Amino acid sequence: MIIKFRKDFKKDFKKLSTKTKERLRERLMLFEKDEFDPTLNNHSLKGKYLGFRSINITGDLRAIFKRTGDEATFVEVDSHSNLYG
Repeated sequence: MIIKFRKDFKKDFKKLSTKTKERLRERLMLFEKDEFDPTLNNHSLKGKYLGFRSINITGDLRAIFKRTGDEATFVEVDSHSNLYG
C-alpha cells in the first residue's frame, strides 16, 4: 500500500505535540500492516466526508483518509469535535 499525505495533513501534523506525533506514527505503521486492525476503528464517513474513512489516533484525535486502489491519502488530522462538530 502507498500512503500519501496532503498538504493540510502535514500542516496539522506539525501542530501536534511530540507525544501525539509519535502515537500517530505508530498508528500509521499499524495501518500499513493491517488497515482494519480493531485498534484503529477504521470506518467510513458520511456527510461532508462521504467517500472518506477515519482511523482513531488517540481517544479524541482522528485521521481522515481516502482509499483509491493501492493508495491511501491522508487529508486531515484533528480532534473529533473539530472534524465533525
